[in-house]
Amino acid sequence: MTRPVITAVDGSAESRAAAEWAAREARMRALPLHILNVSQPTARPRPAAPQRGAVTAPGGATLTKQRERLPNEWTDRLRERHADLVISVEQVSGRPMQVLLSAARTAAVLVLGSPAPSPSETPDTLDTPTGFFSASVTTGVVAHAERPVVLVRTGEKAEDEWLPVPGSGPRLYEEYCDVVLGLDLSRPCDTLIEYAFAAAASRGAALRIVHGWSQPPVFGAGAAAVDPSHSIPPHSASRLLDDVLRSWRRDFPGIEVKQQCVVGHAQDHLVDASKDASLLVVGRRIRRSAIGIHIGPVTRAVLQGATSPVAVVPHN
Repeated sequence: MTRPVITAVDGSAESRAAAEWAAREARMRALPLHILNVSQPTARPRPAAPQRGAVTAPGGATLTKQRERLPNEWTDRLRERHADLVISVEQVSGRPMQVLLSAARTAAVLVLGSPAPSPSETPDTLDTPTGFFSASVTTGVVAHAERPVVLVRTGEKAEDEWLPVPGSGPRLYEEYCDVVLGLDLSRPCDTLIEYAFAAAASRGAALRIVHGWSQPPVFGAGAAAVDPSHSIPPHSASRLLDDVLRSWRRDFPGIEVKQQCVVGHAQDHLVDASKDASLLVVGRRIRRSAIGIHIGPVTRAVLQGATSPVAVVPHN
């Protein structure tokens, strides 16, 4: 069975950015695109006329009606721009997190919108009303989804992922920015590495692997007081990474691999690396507990601060 790229729209600016990114990803990977037009179930019939205090959009339409109309308009635009892409649309009513987790099970990747980190990046809310895929919903989906989830920021554009041709002006582009992979060398995971290599291959981009080490703790004075078991020094980390990647280099011979060994908190370096990345790939260790949000401190920080699209890949 061919798994589609799945995205969900709710009328918000961030879900529109996600739909645009999902269409480009589906076309790049030669996969179908499935769009979920999600609405929340209503407890009682909607009144015939707006009630006192109801939020009204231009032209007298209620905000709810505009949420229902905009995704259909966006889908029509996607079909116009990507005529060779197989696009299907499904109207779904239900609790957002349950709907999205159910959809993720059948997806090659689930693509969701993420609000811009800065209020200055938020579009006019009368043009694109705020949706109901809140940060808690998207974080919950990332924490429990069985398949990769990509979060796309409000305002993300195709040209943001490309390197401009030197001296050609701002509108000409030659190649994708690097795909960046955050990798824990103490627990390298094949599922995560494969996703990053495949993402780089589909883009014809280089793969930049960010791995870190920290100064070992010191207990007392003198060299003997340093506990080396708490860290992997840079020279050892480089050799270890070469060993980890040996088979992947054979499987993806055309991919340029760049190593970036960093000192300190990995999340800070990954957020910084996202500024010139076409995609940032991080992992999430699968935990079978249904209680709580388990995504790890590094992935959580990346989701909060990264500016590029972020792929979160679940793994054992």
